[in-house]
Amino acid sequence: MCRCVTDVPDSPAGDLAGKHVAFLSWRDTHNPEGGGAERYLEKMAEGLVARGCSVTVFCAAHAAAPPDEVIDGVRFVRRGSKVSVYARGMQALRRGDLGDDRGDVDVVVDVQNGLPFFTRLVTRRPVVVLVHHVHREQWPIVYPGLTGRVGWWIERRLAPLLYRRCQYVAVSQATRSELQGLGVRGPRIAVVHNGTDPVLPVLPGKSADPMLAVVGRLVPHKQVEHAIDVALALRQRHPGLRLHVVGSGWWEGHLHEYAAQRGAGDAVVFEGHVSEERKHEVYEQAWALLLPSLKEGWGLVIGEAGMHATPTVAYRAAGGTRESVADGRSGILVDTRAELVEAVGSLLDDPGLRTRLATGAQEMSHQFTWEHAQESFGLVVAAALSGRRLDAQDPE
Repeated sequence: MCRCVTDVPDSPAGDLAGKHVAFLSWRDTHNPEGGGAERYLEKMAEGLVARGCSVTVFCAAHAAAPPDEVIDGVRFVRRGSKVSVYARGMQALRRGDLGDDRGDVDVVVDVQNGLPFFTRLVTRRPVVVLVHHVHREQWPIVYPGLTGRVGWWIERRLAPLLYRRCQYVAVSQATRSELQGLGVRGPRIAVVHNGTDPVLPVLPGKSADPMLAVVGRLVPHKQVEHAIDVALALRQRHPGLRLHVVGSGWWEGHLHEYAAQRGAGDAVVFEGHVSEERKHEVYEQAWALLLPSLKEGWGLVIGEAGMHATPTVAYRAAGGTRESVADGRSGILVDTRAELVEAVGSLLDDPGLRTRLATGAQEMSHQFTWEHAQESFGLVVAAALSGRRLDAQDPE
């Protein structure tokens, strides 16, 4: 079995004190469109700060946060828009705006969410490429036509060539395999899984009537329509069934229209963007979390729900779900929309199955910690500084 960096416990992350690490990402968690990928990035940044590094995160500007800010020891520099952030990031790195007082950066982490920041063109410092998942299926959905084809060509052809000598970090074995399929060769793809935040205490207990939840950004490839269809298909057997949709995004209006066209009525509750406390209340009350995404590098919400003994039903083909969900133990993986309805129906109908999966979900949520992920990421950065490459099969 292929080992991961996170399979190596108690390994020192090397001497990182005094080093400066610059992350380039198109978003941060304060961005209204921020999600699990940004949470991962910021937890890794905080872990490096704890190990004595100076860390700068460069990302797009937005109205929810100031252009310059320091949070938990991490310096945030927000410039440009969703599109121009890439050019602005290259410019800032080349000018030395992301380094220490002298402008020096020791390691660059290029966060590739479909498009890389092309940092290899403007720095000779070690570059670590962080990839949550490959966007093959998403490009034609989010950017139909020429834009999507160009984006996919950059991700599929140009990026592997540009970063052919760089260290990669994938968040799952599924993503690692996808990167290898794009031509990222050699022993240089380390796997560092997500962690799970400590549970936020809320009033305990599941809702009296069946309750399903979807949590995340409302964008097309999350396929929340499938969850709406599940709720409506099962409501005849469970009249009190409700689906709570937590989150916001540019696809939200379409989902409201879709629910109305299907005659969902009060079967679907759109919570919008909520507080952390309310999010955990939904996790606690839900009988199951639905994750019908087309693609997930890992699925941070799976562990969050699991902390509240809430199992997940997700698509196997999403990729990272095959590692974050133990099929039949902490949740159920399915292949089709019909199977999604059948699996959720079985879970709602069978209290014994529900209890068994709830126990498994809670147990699995404790297997992945941010502390372990931060230690593993530190190993990767330390190796990059010394000119070494780490691989999932040979992390030491």
